[in-house]
Amino acid sequence: MTDNQTVPPVSVALVSGPTGAGSIDDYELAYARRALDRFRTLLGRQGLLDLLAADIEEGNARLRENAQASGGSFRSGTTVLDARGLTSGELVAWMEQAFAGDEGALLAGHPEHYVMTPGPDGSFRVVENVGPHVCSFLMGGWGTDAMAWAADADELLPQSACTHKMSSNLFLTDGTVVGRALIQFADTPDGFTAHLTFYVPVTCPQDVLEHHLRHYAVEFRNWIVAAAAARA
Repeated sequence: MTDNQTVPPVSVALVSGPTGAGSIDDYELAYARRALDRFRTLLGRQGLLDLLAADIEEGNARLRENAQASGGSFRSGTTVLDARGLTSGELVAWMEQAFAGDEGALLAGHPEHYVMTPGPDGSFRVVENVGPHVCSFLMGGWGTDAMAWAADADELLPQSACTHKMSSNLFLTDGTVVGRALIQFADTPDGFTAHLTFYVPVTCPQDVLEHHLRHYAVEFRNWIVAAAAARA
């Protein structure tokens, strides 16, 4: 083969065999989810925390360094999803129930969800990837007027268009704010749009933000589908 020749891409088509609907990718995704659920169940929450302890320490240190170097300045990106066949109110009701204590439903939203559980002080603990880093952080406010940023966020939808809005700081146990989240839903005639904004310290590499925008797409798509299934 000469240097100017290109190798044609390999393609594989399913001709016959399985009688159920779906593609090879669909089958693989279902089996991957089943395997992941098995390992999560066998390890349990504390087992996962023990297994990821070193990764969490490294990931939190990276976020803390970026937050301190950024001096409280953040940059953002927004993932927008178009959902049909479900109202934003139905999704919010499902999320409220799940965040009240249905950790399994929340973990199923993304392969890189490891712990999602309410804390005794009203905050919510999350262990998941932020970009390439496994991190453990709390969601909620921190100190007086900690959430004032949300009222002035450039990404705010007009009040007349926004049917549901949720905002949160993401902070470490020492109070360092390492991120922010602004979730907004706007109803449409046949469903709603989800505007999912994530904020990272300005010194974070661009890929950290990019990967969390992808994370949002996977997470909320799966939660929307789960909410619709629970309603049926």
